Amino acid sequence: MKTRYFIQAILLSAVILLGGCKKALEEHPYTVFTTEYLKTPDGLQAAITSVYAGMRYDYGPIGAVLLANMGTDEWTFGDQGNSGQTLELGTYQIPATNGAILTPWNRNYSNINLCNFIVDAAPKVAMSDAARNVIIAEARYLRAHYYLLLVEQFGAVPLDLGSGDQVFTDVAYYGFNRLPFNDILKKDYQAMINDLTFASQNLPVTRPANAFKLSQAAALHLLSRVYLYRGYSDVKESTDFNKAYTTAMELINNKAKYGTDLLQDYSQVHKQGNDYNKEILYSVERLALNNSNNETTSPGTEFDGKVNLANNLFNANYQNAATVGGVSLIDDRPLQYGRPLRQLAPTANVFNRVFADKSNDSRYDATFRTLWRVATLRTGKDLDDFKAKLATVGFAIGDTAIYLARTDAMAAQLKAAGKKYKVLGPSEFWSNQNKTNQLYPNLKKYDDSVRNNFQDVSGRPYIVAKLSEVYLIAAEAALQDGHPADAVPLINALRERAAYRSWLTAADVATRKAAMTITVAQINLDFILDERTRELCGEGIRWADLAVRKKLVERVKLYNPDGAPNIKDFHNLRPIPQSQINSVVDPQGDPNRNKYQNPGYY
Repeated sequence: MKTRYFIQAILLSAVILLGGCKKALEEHPYTVFTTEYLKTPDGLQAAITSVYAGMRYDYGPIGAVLLANMGTDEWTFGDQGNSGQTLELGTYQIPATNGAILTPWNRNYSNINLCNFIVDAAPKVAMSDAARNVIIAEARYLRAHYYLLLVEQFGAVPLDLGSGDQVFTDVAYYGFNRLPFNDILKKDYQAMINDLTFASQNLPVTRPANAFKLSQAAALHLLSRVYLYRGYSDVKESTDFNKAYTTAMELINNKAKYGTDLLQDYSQVHKQGNDYNKEILYSVERLALNNSNNETTSPGTEFDGKVNLANNLFNANYQNAATVGGVSLIDDRPLQYGRPLRQLAPTANVFNRVFADKSNDSRYDATFRTLWRVATLRTGKDLDDFKAKLATVGFAIGDTAIYLARTDAMAAQLKAAGKKYKVLGPSEFWSNQNKTNQLYPNLKKYDDSVRNNFQDVSGRPYIVAKLSEVYLIAAEAALQDGHPADAVPLINALRERAAYRSWLTAADVATRKAAMTITVAQINLDFILDERTRELCGEGIRWADLAVRKKLVERVKLYNPDGAPNIKDFHNLRPIPQSQINSVVDPQGDPNRNKYQNPGYY
């Protein structure tokens, strides 16, 4: 079937319902739904829940994670990512047939189309005004979010799917309404702003304590980001940065009203078991120990669909990396360490420069695993035999097996002291220029030890929006709006929080806070981008962060030797998928389909 930017069969696809006693979205597939059913209260709720679940395509699967992170100043490809879509994205040799770019393209439009239906149908459904407004607000937030994920990757994208701007369509359409680019991009941004403004006024003020239903806080976060992004675009308006600032400050100044706040301890924000903490504004939910409801058809081997694979994609090759006297200290894949898929590896820029201060700033240790302990999946007699082998070389379960030292000097000291476990300094960490060891600081924000099988994907929620990013947006908007002094307390709120460690005395915390405090003289865009890495590293936004701000080429050339040789200015946008270009029927009969493609890709 030819690609088009809505899926005609959307109303025939599985629609999901909320499980009444579950904290998260639980899916109960049915066979066929008609538009008439969806015009009932139950049908409308089923439709909006389906749109929520569609976000699983954009947060967690391999293609989505690669699009959001690969080939930046933060992330390059690991030794198992040296082919196919991963290598193409990491080296900026990206054809219009790249598989990862299909992740948002093939999925988001069907969900946008369903949002269009909900917004149009809800006023005609017999239900309370309050319930109707919430459902419309949810649909409008989600529609804007789906569009933002497209705009930040591809630039101007169609609002008209065949029946008019933001109008539901159920008839196959082979036009491609994205010309002229800037005219359409202007409409894209205004549509997102309109939707998010409505959502910020009509969603529930706070989200439930143990579920990620949308709230006004989530809408204010995304609205502030959209204003900020438009401020950097070719269709910017003079008030964009000011509106980004005031929108973000509305949330920051009224945290109690919106039910959110910064946690005292940064290390707790991403801690498993604390997934519903008050700093998290919105996450895309999965269900722990429930692969079928998370749409994993082949547990342990599934790479497609809506699965959350983030717990495995950033992992280094710890397995069999440390051997003493012929005994491997970790010879299988313990649940706490995940599957070492080695698709994404941090650049030296991250662990050497951005996180240079690893003592005063707790965020490096809270973000990366640098220590692996002796562990195993073995049970029974196999476990006893393993323990006996360990004992012959002076090790036991729980002892240090691998340690990635903060500095080369520290590594040298440990080696000189005769430590038997594996010790590496930063100059020895794996890179595509230094392949001796397949070990590097391992992103641990997505760790999931609650899985049926050591190969399994994750059932944890995937964090999409945090209050800390709202502070960063407000600070950046203040800088760009010409009042950088207002950025200082916002940045310092995060940096001083990062100085906290639960085991430190109050005096020690105060000393570290003082060392972390910055002044207005240090505030510029590059500093804020570094601060975004320290706060948000690996959280599915870095590529857009750089591309939208037109900083991608500069920072990749400075900090990513794998992407630097090929990257050019046109890489600030992705190619429109070739299957889409091939399917276009021009309304004037023009055979030149390349006019619909982004520059540089034809």
